[in-house]
Amino acid sequence: MASLYEIVGGRDWFVDLIDRFYDGIESDPIVRPLYPEDLTESRAHMVGFLVQYWGGPGTYSEQRGHPRLRMRHSPFAIGLAERNAWLSHMNAAVAAGGLDADVEEQVVAYFDNAATHLINTQ
Repeated sequence: MASLYEIVGGRDWFVDLIDRFYDGIESDPIVRPLYPEDLTESRAHMVGFLVQYWGGPGTYSEQRGHPRLRMRHSPFAIGLAERNAWLSHMNAAVAAGGLDADVEEQVVAYFDNAATHLINTQ
């Protein structure tokens, strides 16, 4: 069975996804303050993580170690409002990605679960 990385055609799809996602994040008053001024590194890290997670090369872990998502996000106050704003941008980015409905559903479900898992404040 092909990995999602293979199904979407490789790294370029993830680069485009994250470009669309961060285009929304850049003007969001709720979640933009959680990010550094320059989003270049954040974009690269997220692409690398998603490529690896969905079956592509393991470059992310080679360069940054274990993903440890909760630990990496623990310095930021992430409540339901932040989760929902973040997820809204990600869902819009995924929806514009041209995936088959069953694949899109799988990707959206992953991001929903991941975003919920990172909530660390009321």
